[in-house]
Amino acid sequence: MIEVSNIYKSFGNNEVLKGISTTFKKGETSMIIGTSGSGKTVFLKCLLGLFKPDRGEISYSGKRYNDMDLKEKQDLRKEIGMVFQGGALFDSETIEDNVIFPLKMFTKQSKSEMIDRANFVLKRVNLENVNKKYPAELSGGMQKRVAIARAIVMKPKYLFCDEPNSGLDPKTSIVIDNLIQEITDEYDIITIINSHDMNSVMEIGEKILFLKEGIKEWEGSNKNIFSTDNKAVTDFVYSSNLFKKVREVYNK
Repeated sequence: MIEVSNIYKSFGNNEVLKGISTTFKKGETSMIIGTSGSGKTVFLKCLLGLFKPDRGEISYSGKRYNDMDLKEKQDLRKEIGMVFQGGALFDSETIEDNVIFPLKMFTKQSKSEMIDRANFVLKRVNLENVNKKYPAELSGGMQKRVAIARAIVMKPKYLFCDEPNSGLDPKTSIVIDNLIQEITDEYDIITIINSHDMNSVMEIGEKILFLKEGIKEWEGSNKNIFSTDNKAVTDFVYSSNLFKKVREVYNK
């Protein structure tokens, strides 16, 4: 479990996060949503340890981040998988080398062990026989699947995804959503997604955290977000063309 207790974060005079508290559970796909400037990216970076909150605490499996020594923080980093917006693959490296990169950085596995693990995770994301190809030779959806394979190659406890469907067509986005959900369930991990995609909210938003101007405005699931009377939430959802269709589905 990740426990967030009353965190604040400012940059100069700009207070971006204003006392956010929540929890994220194993085996659950959680989504952070909100308009631009709501603080969701800063919040995600705090969860990743890239930003240190000015106040408040973040705990991972009962251990407070502020109490961790350097080695414990390094060990935590090994338990985190990250899918970056756009994939962030190394263009000059093969798919195989992209996937084994975390293994080379954090483990002492032999080359054959790393390749075996790369083959396993590539097969898990339904990609085979692409080891020696380069990112530019793959479609956008295939590149995202490679990014997911790289994110899970270390068998993480925590999977973070920043706009994983950015730049993808709706059909491919659904494939990526389903893959993330399957991996979350299969490995019983904590998955946290920063997204504005209402398709994803509808498909896999088991827990939804809606931020507005740095405040936790609303928290719930995809089964009740479309019936809430919270005006900020409904205004956000109404901005999506999917709203009427989604509301019809969930109100049946």
